[in-house]
Amino acid sequence: MNQSEKPRPEGFLTLTLHAHLPYVVNHGTWPHGLEWLHEAAAETYLPLLRVLGRLEKDGIGLHCNLVITPVLMEQLAHPVFLAEFPNYLTRKIVAAREDEAFFTQSGESHYAETARFWHRFFTQALDDFNTLDGSILGAFRRFHEKGLIEIITCCATHGYLPLLGTDESVRAQIRTAVTTHKRHIGEHPKGIWVPECGYRPAGYWNYPVNNQDGSHIAGGFTRIGVEQALSESDIKFFFVDTHLVEESAQIDSPYSGGNRHLATHPRITPQDPRSLYQPYYVTPYNNEATQNTVTVFPRDPRTGVQVWSGESGYPGDSNYLDFHKKRWPGGHRYWRVTGPQVDMGNKEPYYPQDAAARIQSHASHFVHLIHEALAEARKGSAPDAPPPILCAPFDAELFGHWWFEGPQWLEAVARTLHDYPTGLELTTCSTYLDQYPRAGSIAMHEGSWGAEGTNEVWLNPETSWTYTHIYPAELYVRQVCTGSQWRSSELATRIVQQLCRELLLLESSDWQFLITTGAARDYAELRFMTHNDQYLELKGIWEAYSADGQLNEHQSGRLAAIEQRDSIFADLDPAFWAAGASEPGA
Repeated sequence: MNQSEKPRPEGFLTLTLHAHLPYVVNHGTWPHGLEWLHEAAAETYLPLLRVLGRLEKDGIGLHCNLVITPVLMEQLAHPVFLAEFPNYLTRKIVAAREDEAFFTQSGESHYAETARFWHRFFTQALDDFNTLDGSILGAFRRFHEKGLIEIITCCATHGYLPLLGTDESVRAQIRTAVTTHKRHIGEHPKGIWVPECGYRPAGYWNYPVNNQDGSHIAGGFTRIGVEQALSESDIKFFFVDTHLVEESAQIDSPYSGGNRHLATHPRITPQDPRSLYQPYYVTPYNNEATQNTVTVFPRDPRTGVQVWSGESGYPGDSNYLDFHKKRWPGGHRYWRVTGPQVDMGNKEPYYPQDAAARIQSHASHFVHLIHEALAEARKGSAPDAPPPILCAPFDAELFGHWWFEGPQWLEAVARTLHDYPTGLELTTCSTYLDQYPRAGSIAMHEGSWGAEGTNEVWLNPETSWTYTHIYPAELYVRQVCTGSQWRSSELATRIVQQLCRELLLLESSDWQFLITTGAARDYAELRFMTHNDQYLELKGIWEAYSADGQLNEHQSGRLAAIEQRDSIFADLDPAFWAAGASEPGA
């Protein structure tokens, strides 16, 4: 049967893997810092590349939407990472040999065999890295160019859009992301993962905090919605959490931004309640600016917890590798989950072959869940209605780093859908949108996929102080970039570019997340204040330059040192922060 004769699928699964780490290069090593990047590269990114390679050999595509955030792209290509990652892998290989010798001498033959397993694992990682000539990004790009995955983008430094204080900062996070993506991947991204699935509609907004002295930061203003900022940068789709679509308002409008599908498929109207297995156009509540027709995919509520939960999901299976218990100093793991709430001291030995036997079972169960959800979504639909699509977004680092067997599970899901007549297919979001219509237009309220579906993970009594620094910085950067002096010389441009870099790094949602969850609170607070101090120092350098047209030796040295430490987004354009800048290239 040739491609044109294949029956239309009964439904689609679109996996979205969100690969992201905050900027850690030149900001510590262990326990927090560059080691995070090394772990993710060894345990998630390289194993995922191996999965893609094995699937390709058998004519199978994972067809996932792979988000590689711009700040992660910059780090994977950074000279410090390229130089240090082989050293990290070598240390892990040596540690495995030392563990093997210890366990052999102690008569613990099984642990010695597991040590050899780790030796093979990290040797494979080093071999792969050398074969790729260090270019992990280049390897993912090749799979993208072959149509086996689709790489999409995220905001530049994972800034949480609902809480950013100026429209220009929202636009700059997105526009910097697009330029960085094009530089590394070679083409404009079609889709985006808005950080934390955070959505904000257009409307009047007041700053939620005051200055540290209690004074108002600035007056309220009518701000743009996420869909407008995305549309201005020619982004076609994004993702939101389930509740935002479930609680959305149907928008009936004869104008749909040139949507040929709605014009030729009048039966496609938003359902009540809204189906979670169709994409929608996002339209403001006031139905203005409807030319900003960006599509949203809702997260499936059924399958998420099954995949990511260490308590009730697949990663909590007793046979899988336990994440938390490690043998020091090498940090290798020799124990399995064993059971829910099992004390660290009672963890039992890990057997890789037992874990491997569970992977296919869990993959088959997942495919069954997808089939059930999409079968229910098809009930009552017209025979020629578009096939439903289930959107399953996850943090990429879940697969391999947190759940060691996760990459092999992804491979098993792809093989199951390919090898068995399930009626389901894997697809990317953009491929689906090229073939099928949206299910109408909706307007959504503000929210996220965080706790309670609100902004509280990022703005709460523990983190509100960070915004007393972020908001004044955003207003000041907009003022500087709206002027023309920064264009007057190469030195002026350098200063303001670095000022913008420090603002981007201040805006990273990771700092508030780590503070709120307590995962690495001290590190997050230190990092935030480091970037705030460097921002203030650069502000002083800029004001000195503005007054004298030159810098003294100390100021020049400090500018160079900060540039070297936070050397990302080499092609950063301060014009993105100019007041009213909205069109690409403005």
